[in-house]
Amino acid sequence: MTLLDTRPFLPKLSVLFGLITSTLIFTSIAYSAEETKNAQDTTLSSKSQDKEKNNRISLGDDIGKADIPIERSLTGFDNVNATLSLWELGAGGGAFYNPKYPASSEGRVFGLVLPFVVYRGETFRIGDGGGARAIIIENETFEIDFSFGAALPSDSEDNSARVGMPELDFLGEIGPQMIFMLGKYDFDKNAKGENIGTNIGKGRLDFRLQARAVFSTDFSDINARGFIFEPQISYQHRGFKHEDTAFNISFGAVFATEQTHDYFYEVRPEFATAARPAYDAKAGYLGSELSLGVSFRVSDDIRAFIGGSAQFHSLAANKDSPLFEKEVTYSIGAAFVWRFYKSQAKANW
Repeated sequence: MTLLDTRPFLPKLSVLFGLITSTLIFTSIAYSAEETKNAQDTTLSSKSQDKEKNNRISLGDDIGKADIPIERSLTGFDNVNATLSLWELGAGGGAFYNPKYPASSEGRVFGLVLPFVVYRGETFRIGDGGGARAIIIENETFEIDFSFGAALPSDSEDNSARVGMPELDFLGEIGPQMIFMLGKYDFDKNAKGENIGTNIGKGRLDFRLQARAVFSTDFSDINARGFIFEPQISYQHRGFKHEDTAFNISFGAVFATEQTHDYFYEVRPEFATAARPAYDAKAGYLGSELSLGVSFRVSDDIRAFIGGSAQFHSLAANKDSPLFEKEVTYSIGAAFVWRFYKSQAKANW
C-alpha cells in the first residue's frame, strides 16, 4: 500500500537519496510493463539454454550457493532469464495522484521524471518485477527475499487536518518477503498442451507475505516508525489479444504496530485544537488496497503504463482519530519508460 509521496530536503544528500529511492519506486511500477517485451523477445532463444545452469536456488554470497535444477525460477513466465540483459538503463516519466496520507480526504497531483534502472543479479535485483530486493532462497514456486520500499513526504501546512502539526517525512521500509506461486496458467493451450489459438495469453497467481521495519527521515536524522505486516495476493497476465499487452491486479491488507499508527493518526496534547482533540493511536489494521495496472508497447524501447488503486479504511483501528477523514481513497497514474541501453552480458539465474 502506498503511504505517502516524496520530496528532497538538504541540497546534496537528500537529492541523491531521494533520486535513488524515487527511481526504485518508479522502476517497480514500470518494470512490470518492460518485462513483457523482454519475455516476448527472448522466449525462442531461451529454449537453447541449459536449464540446470541457469535456474537455481540462490542463497547469497555470505552463506554460499547451491545449484538445484528446476523448471523455472519463481520470477517471470517462461525460461527467459538467461537471455535477458544483466543491466538495462533508460528514463521515464509520469503523472500521478494519490492521498496525502492513509485515509486523508486531500490528495495531490505530482509528476516524476527519473532514471530507469534494471539489474538482474543472482542475489541482488533492481526493478526485476519487485522493486529492489536481495534474494535469499528461490525456486519455481517459492521465494524468500529481503526487500525495500519507500514513500514520499507530505507537508502538514498544505493539509487542513494537520495544520500546525509536524510534517510527515520521507518514509523507508526494509524487511523480509515470502512469495508463493499458487498457480500458473496458459489459456492458449488445452489440457493436452496443444495450442488452441484463443490468443488469451498466460497468467500466474502469487501470494506474498511482507514484514518490514519502517523509518522516517528529513535527511538530517532517522527515526524508527514501527513495523508493518502485509499479506497480498496478486495475478499477472501477459499476451491478452496481443503479445505486448500486460495487466496485473492485486489485493493486500496492511497491519501496523502502534508506532506506525502514531505517525499518521496520533494527536499529542500540544497539537490539540477545538476541531482536533488529542488522540492516542493504537496498533492494528491500517487498510487494504485493490490495484490494477495495464501496460503496452509503443515502440521497441518505449512502453506505456496506466494504473489505479482504491484504498479501503472502513475497518481501520484508528477510525476515531480526528486525522482519519475518509474511508475510501483513490490513486491513479500514467507513465512511460524509454530504454536506451541494455548490456551484452546476460543474467545467469
